[in-house]
Amino acid sequence: MNTDVKFLLVDDLPENLLSLEALLQRDELMLLKARSGDEALELLLQHDVALALIDVQMPGLNGFELAELMRGNERTRRVPIIFVTAGTHTAERRFQGYEAGAVDFIQKPIEPDILRSKAEIFAELYRQRKMISEQRDLLEAQTRALQLADKRKNEFIAVLVHELRNPLAALNGGLKLLSRKPEPARADQIQGLMHSQIDHVIRLVDDLLDVSRITQGKITLAKSEFDLREAVYTAVEMTRQTVDEKGHTVTLSVPEQPCTVFADKVRLTQCVANLLNNAAKYTPNGGLIEVGLALSSNTYRISVTDNGLGLTPEESSAIFKMFEQIEEHRDHARGGLGIGLALVKQLMQLHGGDVSVWSNGPALGSMFTLELPVAGPSQL
Repeated sequence: MNTDVKFLLVDDLPENLLSLEALLQRDELMLLKARSGDEALELLLQHDVALALIDVQMPGLNGFELAELMRGNERTRRVPIIFVTAGTHTAERRFQGYEAGAVDFIQKPIEPDILRSKAEIFAELYRQRKMISEQRDLLEAQTRALQLADKRKNEFIAVLVHELRNPLAALNGGLKLLSRKPEPARADQIQGLMHSQIDHVIRLVDDLLDVSRITQGKITLAKSEFDLREAVYTAVEMTRQTVDEKGHTVTLSVPEQPCTVFADKVRLTQCVANLLNNAAKYTPNGGLIEVGLALSSNTYRISVTDNGLGLTPEESSAIFKMFEQIEEHRDHARGGLGIGLALVKQLMQLHGGDVSVWSNGPALGSMFTLELPVAGPSQL
């Protein structure tokens, strides 16, 4: 039953309340009944009311006084009020009622059709106001989301420009040095540095292309049958230089038996390598990184655990969003654009899997886990 629309009926006589209830009762209405002004105020504090039908003559707090109190309260000041009166009323009396906040008067004995017609008008107005309010809230939420996305985009562009400028400047400097024809040993050293910078630019461009492909739904997976352990071993080797530069110790725990999957080997290796690179970057020098592969509930789980900077619960929930970077971690990013983990999440979801993170908090390390379904016989 849809009872989103609520009417408040206020009368000190039970038989009058029953009469109003009988006239207005419908499945889509909830009728709240009060036998005094004080009781009505309590109900108004608990419920959002579309219309109040208030008897004028009541002992204690009369109808006009109740209306004035309603107009003085921010929550109830816009509730439409129809006064129900049994006696004749002068123009002065009617003016007093309108001044107290009435939108109409109904004379007893009540004409059922007139009451129902007026009630339906206010019920429909309430539904429209509620719909407009919900649309306004939705638009405000969308506006905030767009503003946040625009802010992240601008921050991303600024970081991208910075990260591209640095290697390009290094390449330009290297070319100038080589043009002076230095000694062979020095030339080899310069070329090595230039190759490193070119690799960095290529990684940035590859990540940007992956973002574009996934956003446009154009990325395809080159699936084949392979041993998942191979992706883990390759990822460890791919990140060896970063790990060694920071003096980390990496331990590896994988099953002795093959872990056969039907997936894109290159993409899964990319996902594992991304997590390992992150662990290496966001763990202080000489840290510990544990890489594990295990089978649980028909799902392979690859975990990368470190004793690094850690995350707050808020950071853990936001870290997989595109262009998201944690402000306190920027000094450790070393060229990160805030898109790596978002790519991992989307690539894993394309495989029917997922990625998650768990941390005890700042400075207490993190554990990232990739989950991938075990391939069924029809897939192999």
